[in-house]
Amino acid sequence: MKNRIQLSLVTDNNRTEIDHIRHEVYARELGQFELRTDGILQDRSKVESIYITATEEGKLVGFVGITPPGSPRYSIDHYLSRNDIPFSFGEHLYEIRALTVIDPARGSLVAPALMYAAFRWVQVHGGTQLMAIGHRKVADMYLRMGMQRVDRSFRCGPLKYELLAASVDAIDTELTRFNARLNRLEKQVEWKLDTPFRRPTKCYHGGSFFTAIGNGFDDLNRRNTIINADVLDAWFPPCPAALQALHEQLDWMVRTSPPNHAEGLVKTIAKTRGVDAKCILPAGGSSPLIFLAFQHWLKPDSRVLLLDPTYGEYAHVLNKVIGCRVERFKLQRNEGYRLNTGRLAKKLQEDFDLLVWVNPNSPTGCHVPLPEMEDLLRQCPPSTRIWIDETYVEYAGHGQSLETFAARSANTVVCKSMSKVYGLSGLRVGYLCGPPELLEPLRSLTPPWSVGLPAQVAAVHALQASGYYEERYEETHLLRIKLVKGLRQLGIQEIVPGVANFILFHLESGHPDSAKVINRCREHGLFIRDAAEMGTGMGDRAIRIAVKDTKSNARMLQILESSLQTIACKPLYSRPVKGVQCTGKLGEKR
Repeated sequence: MKNRIQLSLVTDNNRTEIDHIRHEVYARELGQFELRTDGILQDRSKVESIYITATEEGKLVGFVGITPPGSPRYSIDHYLSRNDIPFSFGEHLYEIRALTVIDPARGSLVAPALMYAAFRWVQVHGGTQLMAIGHRKVADMYLRMGMQRVDRSFRCGPLKYELLAASVDAIDTELTRFNARLNRLEKQVEWKLDTPFRRPTKCYHGGSFFTAIGNGFDDLNRRNTIINADVLDAWFPPCPAALQALHEQLDWMVRTSPPNHAEGLVKTIAKTRGVDAKCILPAGGSSPLIFLAFQHWLKPDSRVLLLDPTYGEYAHVLNKVIGCRVERFKLQRNEGYRLNTGRLAKKLQEDFDLLVWVNPNSPTGCHVPLPEMEDLLRQCPPSTRIWIDETYVEYAGHGQSLETFAARSANTVVCKSMSKVYGLSGLRVGYLCGPPELLEPLRSLTPPWSVGLPAQVAAVHALQASGYYEERYEETHLLRIKLVKGLRQLGIQEIVPGVANFILFHLESGHPDSAKVINRCREHGLFIRDAAEMGTGMGDRAIRIAVKDTKSNARMLQILESSLQTIACKPLYSRPVKGVQCTGKLGEKR
């Protein structure tokens, strides 16, 4: 749909137009001021307002004023005494005033667009409290937006005005009820303000365990009392060579600038992966690469195919940052979330701009073998870019990476994180592997020093220690098998057969929902992930849990059983863990 309503800050060219509209509405139509022969009604008050204007096909059709705290006065000061107003006039109080729309545009989206634009401007500029005055029709719009009557009113000419107010947070919360209307509005306006149309949303990744450790890092020993199984960090340490280098040279590394573009790291990646260095683009983890590439490649009208369920950051960037046309390729729960590559190949013939494929997938852990992937990708239209996320591929076995295929291709890029399989999550190292013609535009947008020196040094040593890590991966498989067995002994039977360092399972229908179980586990220091938001068909009993060391896995099972029993208070399990009964306290007997 073609944009029709253009929203922007007032310019010198349309200030006179505002004065003409003000005269037509407030003098001629409402009779609040005397008619003037020049048809101009200026705002002669000592109120310093910022104006947002709405135009259609180059014609001004409406405007709204915003009075910031720095103004000598608010417009409300002309009508009411501050002593008679039951809220404080603090440094973060903004006023929305003079919402005005010409007659032919009334009843359209112009007024809601101006009102929303004013709210976003206040929100971005640090406002925490908002007030407005309006006669009946305008007041009704403010009320629907989430403002409240303050029980103060006055008359101006023939009209009665009411005072309204609300906190910015309260309005923001109320607006979540109108997401469909905001979507419609976003499509019908040309937003030329220096504030984004929507408030940026944070991408949730788990990691709630830091609420128990403390984000201020004042006592990191608290980590010994919690299990961070809501993120998928490696349970094992980095290779000995990496730890030794960090230990011996840390004081120098933390105060020394790294190689500008991680040249040594790129060379090591290229050698170990068997590709040309031009096919590698490093960064401080995979997330910067996702944000960089997607925002460069895609536009709101781009069509993207996304697995469902899958890693949540992709939906966040595509839907909430770029606003693409995202279609979900649903993986069926009754099929164990396995990917039907034949069905996917057929779907890809529908002319998508990008396919996002996490393999092994998260949160399911399911893996499609390399030969099957290559067969599918050869059938994909050349115009469709392919993004393969291989964060966990090393757990699937040697020789399962698609990197050499991607480097020789024209449309495929592999995204690799060195966090989960190398034990380097805290250092943030990742890279893209793909054809140079796809990476070169991204390379020019990548700043120098994007990977810190300790991270570069540790990553180089890790890449050269394949034997050490192969042993850790084999141990992880054994630990996962034992953890699956323990979950089954708790009466949990629907467990997805994955290959990575985590397990997705669904609680039985007789169990409480995942949110209750997760909250109860946190009380005992176990943090696990509610997987419901990672897909549209997960249900309310889906949980993802990381594989940890033997001792931590045993403790996780004990806490899980205690939490399930405490909430349900009835036997649900085939074999109880010794010493745990339905008491509400871990390990306490009745």
